[in-house]
Amino acid sequence: MHQSFMLAAIEEAKKGKGNTFTNPLVGAAIVKEGKLISLGAHLHYGEAHAEVNAIQNCGSPEELFDSTLYVTLEPCNHQGKQSPCTQAIVQSGITTVVIGQLDPNPLVAGKGRKFLQKHGIKVIVGVEEETCKGLNPFYNHFFEMDRPYIILKQAVTLDGKISIKKDSRYSITGSESISRVRKERGEYQGIVVGSETVLVDDPRLLPDAETSFSPVRIVLDRRGRILKNPKLDLFQTTTSPVWIFTENSKLKERFPHVTIFYTPKFSFTFFIETMRKKGIQSLYVEGGAKIHDAFLAESLWDEVISYIAPKLFGGKSPMSFHSERLVSKEQQLAFLEVEQLGEDIRVRGKRKQCSQD
Repeated sequence: MHQSFMLAAIEEAKKGKGNTFTNPLVGAAIVKEGKLISLGAHLHYGEAHAEVNAIQNCGSPEELFDSTLYVTLEPCNHQGKQSPCTQAIVQSGITTVVIGQLDPNPLVAGKGRKFLQKHGIKVIVGVEEETCKGLNPFYNHFFEMDRPYIILKQAVTLDGKISIKKDSRYSITGSESISRVRKERGEYQGIVVGSETVLVDDPRLLPDAETSFSPVRIVLDRRGRILKNPKLDLFQTTTSPVWIFTENSKLKERFPHVTIFYTPKFSFTFFIETMRKKGIQSLYVEGGAKIHDAFLAESLWDEVISYIAPKLFGGKSPMSFHSERLVSKEQQLAFLEVEQLGEDIRVRGKRKQCSQD
């Protein structure tokens, strides 16, 4: 019985997809005498949490007495943009709380459960835990691993080429793959490229569909070259912030939506620490080859998505994941998905745990 009501809360949580920003998807269901009497979800960043919505959605406050609350994520016990959900639960008359997953965020991290238990509420933890965790993979990873979840995305020919020649714009994949990439961008909080990609391709780096919280467009530009080209689409399209990481101390912020992060010598330690401070929980790294290989070399990746076109370039055409570094060991993946998009194939692989040492 617990499972069926938690599954109802999980489905309710999905109603907030795309609108909760750095907050997790959370759903809640209230049950009394074996009957579902209310549902609620966290629907938008900064607005009421799932537990409060479920309480408020209940037809009659009297029904809440001696009822059971099912919630996909541990209720918060701190003051943020909203008051603590634990207080609302205690005041409502709910006597049992069934939690799918404890919250890895140190602001919560068991404190919600302890508060409820201290106030005489029975707490059950771990019902449909893996399914609940699946609602917020990036949120969980961010707090458990202390860094964003990182996807390395590439478009390549069958022989691993990313362009016909250096510094040349060329569309490798077909329209179906291009549409999928533009849709995928909307699922991440940051899109990362190198300055070479910006100068050659002049991309917008935005999803096709408008979302409540567009991804931040992040450019690794050691020399500070791209601001010399103010007509680039990144600067003309102001609907999403642009962050530039550079070693060039002379760069000035010329556009209101552009922020410069200067460091005398770029390091991924500085980059990841900045992502942490800014609360960026997921990164979609679009390249190019040296950028991808740098993330690979630093062991800063969790998945690779390859869009593979039925083409061969051969010769000296630029390769994917290419640099001058010497390689001493392989990094293994487990394939998660393989699907056909028009004439292309999309392959998604996840880093194997054993290679994360």
